[in-house]
Amino acid sequence: MDPSTTPIRILIADDHEVVRQGLGVSLGVDAALEVVGEAEDGAEAVRLARRLRPDVVLMDLLMPEMDGIAATELIRRELPDTEVVALTSVLEDASVVGAVRAGAIGYLLKDTRAPELRRAIKAAAAGQVQLSPSAAARLMWEVKTPERPEALSERELDVLRLLARGLANKEISRDLGIAEKTVKTHVSSILGKLGVQSRTQAALYAGRVGVVPVNQLGAPQPDDERR
Repeated sequence: MDPSTTPIRILIADDHEVVRQGLGVSLGVDAALEVVGEAEDGAEAVRLARRLRPDVVLMDLLMPEMDGIAATELIRRELPDTEVVALTSVLEDASVVGAVRAGAIGYLLKDTRAPELRRAIKAAAAGQVQLSPSAAARLMWEVKTPERPEALSERELDVLRLLARGLANKEISRDLGIAEKTVKTHVSSILGKLGVQSRTQAALYAGRVGVVPVNQLGAPQPDDERR
């Protein structure tokens, strides 16, 4: 199958069966998305992620056995190509901050409308950071980095600026006139030098140190009801 037409593979992790079923129905109407597995707790989410290697995990944060934050941290550490979007019933600072630190790339309330859910999953699969200015302002001071992070090269700073504005690797490649594989190498180097686990954390760092204005962080979608 042509990689450009390969569906985005999704793992749903939620301890309520009715929620998993509802999400499955909402996502199933889009041929670009494919639900490949369901988990009813964090531990099962980690096991299935290891076996299925999904592109995106929709992760409930409050689950038995292992919560979504701990599961996110394990998945992001072991499967860096798998992005995690946190699912929350209410927006609580502690949960959102925990999810950011664990490496989640996005945050959705469970009452998010289906079209917005599908857009957010596609953006996450493309590695796009999505943060509203209010969320970014609240969260950027929570990202822990070394007191003296290793200096980024000029090219890495260029990549960080575009990453922080919500561009995917393909878009960064086009804007900078470099290969997408080179962009991926730069992103990995940026994360390593800053001591962070995700593009979202790198974007928040960029806002904190002034590389990008806070109001330009992320790529909010139309009609965004930000988490």
